Amino acid sequence: MLEHGGRLRLAAERYGSVAGDWLDLSTGLNPQGYPVPLLPPHCWARLPEAGDGLEAAARDYYGCGPLLPVAGTQAAIQLLPRLRPLSRVAVMSPGYREHFESWRRAGHIVQGVSVAQLRRQLPDCQVLVLMHPGNPDGARFSRNELLGWHRVLAARGGWLVVDEAFIDATPDASLADAAALPGLIVLRSVGKFFGLAGIRVGFVLAEPQLLADLQELMGPWAVAGPGREAARKALGDRDWQARTRERLALDSARLQRLLAGQGLQPAGGSVLFQWVQHPNAAAIHDRLARRAILIRLFDEPASLRFGLPPDEAGWTRLEAALKEVQAC
Repeated sequence: MLEHGGRLRLAAERYGSVAGDWLDLSTGLNPQGYPVPLLPPHCWARLPEAGDGLEAAARDYYGCGPLLPVAGTQAAIQLLPRLRPLSRVAVMSPGYREHFESWRRAGHIVQGVSVAQLRRQLPDCQVLVLMHPGNPDGARFSRNELLGWHRVLAARGGWLVVDEAFIDATPDASLADAAALPGLIVLRSVGKFFGLAGIRVGFVLAEPQLLADLQELMGPWAVAGPGREAARKALGDRDWQARTRERLALDSARLQRLLAGQGLQPAGGSVLFQWVQHPNAAAIHDRLARRAILIRLFDEPASLRFGLPPDEAGWTRLEAALKEVQAC
């Protein structure tokens, strides 16, 4: 399995702290997630099925046509490569590594492509996989860029796959409204912006036949009833969403200032995280971990991703730890 953020038990075991004592900034999740209310008993007792309002709430929220709920977008990332014959696949790098590995494991010919390379020339591929905004670098693409690449790929009988896991704070940048176009696949998640990673709910937005093929591959009851109900409520709560976008924008700017003030100028990021390239990234990660603060370490390039602290105590703790680490 690939390395991921949020592995507090493993970090606690390695560094000798209790998991509950850690400040976890490694996942890029909204630390003040949607407050799910008490769920009705039938969610727990009955088999989940479509028609409970989830699909309608998601189409309204995303402003899209056909979609399919999945057990987190990770499930779709692993299954989509099985819906194509062996192809040449280009995957944005740096990026969420599961995309690269899922296509590779399925036997496809996979190459990493940087944003700079992509903007110079679209690779000779049938499938292009992007993260928008980029993870961990926060790279952004214009709508014209994305749809232009899609047109070229679609003419080849190919796909443009856009993982929009971190786009909810800036929904106008989404391609959700165009996802019914042949060869365009958009992945959305309630894990990041809504802070509901634990319910494992995501969506695939695409043309109907591809969704039918994916559903056949997943089998019945892919998303549990309580997850469906929690996601339905979160997607429909527009007041909470508006307040959260405002708060995240302020917190993101605060994190950027805090890191820059400690000599860790972010090279990119989104409203949910900041990305810092640093030659001593591994040492900084280790020193913070010894203070029970977990951040995300990347090897190529050597860099760190900082998520948002959950409260004032967390902000104070992070600032104090960074000052100590920089003094080492």
